Amino acid sequence: MMSIQSHLTAGALLAAWLLCAGVAAAQSGTKPLDEIRKLRKEAAHRPRRIIFDNDGNEPVYYCDEATAENLLAKRTTALVGSQVDTIVYCTWSSGFSYFTHNTKVGVVFDCTSEEPGKGPGSGFSKNKTRAFIEQGTDPLEIVVEFGHQHGIEVFWSMRMNDIHDAWGGWYSPFLFPPIKKEHPDWLIGTKDKRPENGGWTAIDYARPEVRDLAFRFFEEVCHNYDVDGVEMDFFRHLNYFRTPASGKPATREELDMMTDLFRRIRAMADARGAERGRPILISARVPDSLELCNALGFDLEQWLEEDLIDLLVVSGYFRLNRWETSVELGHKYGVPVYPCLSESRIRDGAAHKVRGLNECYRGRAANVWDSGADGVYLFNFFNPNSPLWRELGDPKTLAGLDKVYTTSARGLGNLDLWYTGGDRFLNFDLVNPERTRALAPGKPETIELRVGETLTASGAPDVTLELRFKDLPDAAELSVRFNEADLALGGASDGALEFAVEPGVVKRGVNVVQCVLEADSQAKPILQDLLLWVRHKQS
Repeated sequence: MMSIQSHLTAGALLAAWLLCAGVAAAQSGTKPLDEIRKLRKEAAHRPRRIIFDNDGNEPVYYCDEATAENLLAKRTTALVGSQVDTIVYCTWSSGFSYFTHNTKVGVVFDCTSEEPGKGPGSGFSKNKTRAFIEQGTDPLEIVVEFGHQHGIEVFWSMRMNDIHDAWGGWYSPFLFPPIKKEHPDWLIGTKDKRPENGGWTAIDYARPEVRDLAFRFFEEVCHNYDVDGVEMDFFRHLNYFRTPASGKPATREELDMMTDLFRRIRAMADARGAERGRPILISARVPDSLELCNALGFDLEQWLEEDLIDLLVVSGYFRLNRWETSVELGHKYGVPVYPCLSESRIRDGAAHKVRGLNECYRGRAANVWDSGADGVYLFNFFNPNSPLWRELGDPKTLAGLDKVYTTSARGLGNLDLWYTGGDRFLNFDLVNPERTRALAPGKPETIELRVGETLTASGAPDVTLELRFKDLPDAAELSVRFNEADLALGGASDGALEFAVEPGVVKRGVNVVQCVLEADSQAKPILQDLLLWVRHKQS
């Protein structure tokens, strides 16, 4: 794990690296492949405190005019001087082959249709993509140029099999690209015969034509844009082959097909890097479980063994392991690891609200850093003015800030949509409104909770354990322990019990909460959530 001092100067280091790399490329032009691979390794390990995944929706939904200033103002300009060292920019978040960069291989998404019944300004009516291109530029070029001017690395991201066109929303027909209309046999299913797993509009990567086209998308960007890297976002969405779509693990043949595509992209990116004298990195965003990856058709360990991946980004809708599992895997092969923190989709209102707080993101980031990960990756978080961009990338800053720790910010989400029974790959404790614990009289119920800091090192904050229940039990019938300490009730309200916790009782790392209902109790409480609040005293 990189030292805190290194992260504090990461922005300056990255700016200097990009400047030197640009000067070197201009002076020396092409480089031998072996040299570009060495430079690629060096670039892979430069500091990245926060990676910001921008889904690229600004030109479609939010730009009032087709100017670089307007586009950048939506999500990018305010990041200057923050802890964001890398922007991963997706040129449109929906549909295989639709993009908002000036593509000739794919299709430019220039739809300006209004949402039915909503009138002007709704739906895609503000889409400025075509206007940018007619000016001789596009959103990707604008973001890349801005990033390099300000010492921010920029990757292009492709959502490898996005299926927003399968959801049945007003927008779905507009996101169904021409290629799917022309080649319905390339799809995993049909509207009338849907697959067991995933969406019917998913492209079948068993088709060589599909893999060729995906390769050409990356090739076009690598040759036409000065990107620092490309990201293969396999998490959007998790359906690629007919076998896992039917509920069975991907075959060896399917795994090899995807690995072969990855090899082609790696070879092309290295060749293009050698040609321009500066490497092109490859990032992959995948589930944080080798077992699930294999079941879906991603031979992740093979990719790592073959040096196909430069940055490993893990998780999305759900998380199946502690972060250490992915960190150990990536570092085993010399690959930096970036856990992905994305917004909660737990439907319970109170639980969802807590998980959207800055305090919750801070707790999650503290756990990321404590795992030995190389940085924090934020997904579906777009407010460029949030203080989190200046907090989450520095463990020293985080240590003095209020937090809330949970067993799971996202839960298992819609895992079963992508792979039925996928929760069998779960390897850590979860408690949330989607995965509750029933307390039985006289039977201890234990839950592990990760805390990514030493609380006594940050000024002895106020620490409160909040337990939320369905059918709140009588507090007199419930005993609660945190590690080896008995907790006293501090208050009760709105289905929750609160207990004060001495900061010294809380361990950095895994803590154990134990709840025991009295043996003769007639209550049948269900534990719905467990939250540890850390509040620093105001000076």
